[in-house]
Amino acid sequence: MMKTIFALLALFASASAFVPSQTGSVVKTALSASTQPEALKTLSTIAAGAVPAIFTSSAALATEGTNEWFGVDDIRVLAVLFIGHYFILSLWLGQYGNATEDDDADFFGEIDYTGR
Repeated sequence: MMKTIFALLALFASASAFVPSQTGSVVKTALSASTQPEALKTLSTIAAGAVPAIFTSSAALATEGTNEWFGVDDIRVLAVLFIGHYFILSLWLGQYGNATEDDDADFFGEIDYTGR
């Protein structure tokens, strides 16, 4: 009997989650709920879009305590880092540079071992 009552209450609880809200003082967005002037709302919207872009782009300029970009305080070490990366990139492009991904040629069948 207790399991039946619990199951019925659980059914009512889950059904009540799909009932529309009956309150009338609900606003659509957080900006419309504030009592700021329209110019300040626009400025805060612009700042909310620009600030993340500024902070994510400045991660490459992290100094890590050396006051230099990428944490390197000697320009020769920085040059060796970039030249080494470009050398490895040139090796990879020399081997796989002409490998392109054809989106229309997806493989959905068995492998053909006949060589035709």
